[in-house]
Amino acid sequence: MAKFLNTSATTYLLEELIKNSEEKLILISPYLKINNKIKELLEDKNRMKIDIRIVFGKSELQPSEISWLEKMDFIRTSFCKDLHAKCYLSEKEAIITSLNLYEFSQINNNEMGVQMDRNEDETLYIDTLKEAQRLIRISEEINIAIKEKKIPNKNSTDHKKIPTSKLAQKMKKTTDELLMMLLKKGYISSVEKGNFLTKLGISAGGEFKKNYGGYYLWPDI
Repeated sequence: MAKFLNTSATTYLLEELIKNSEEKLILISPYLKINNKIKELLEDKNRMKIDIRIVFGKSELQPSEISWLEKMDFIRTSFCKDLHAKCYLSEKEAIITSLNLYEFSQINNNEMGVQMDRNEDETLYIDTLKEAQRLIRISEEINIAIKEKKIPNKNSTDHKKIPTSKLAQKMKKTTDELLMMLLKKGYISSVEKGNFLTKLGISAGGEFKKNYGGYYLWPDI
């Protein structure tokens, strides 16, 4: 029978779901920013060569998340436009919840969720699994592979550019605040997903990259 979960129960049972998985994991969360405890559990499952799928919905991955994912051979990531669902499944159970993988939610927010066991709630579990698989099918799989590190050309400025999220950190702002500032100044024409870089933004050194769902690069400060 499905069980109601509060914030602490959701956090604990999500860790247990990952820890007890033996065949597969599906993690669906708009924000792909994973706390250290969850990373440790996923690293262990990666060593066990378990099939892990992560579906996320925000277009800009943090550099730290990209670096971590590059080392995970058995974690596949997909970008799903307009994703708002939060759902976590193993071959044995599933949790549908308001809880993001985003660490802030697990520390500061009041969350709710429902846990279901495949043996006790088979129909509910199968319906949840089918919807999770549909989201995977409509998502764009992102191949985050280890890239050969090259010494930058001294005439190139690529290595001097950083993503919006990194620039926001340096300016002591949130990414959304910086995007709104760039919008007001005319460097971008929208804060929605996709390439909305204006001529003014290009002349200021802005670039749009299609990798990982799409993100902007800006000159470092």
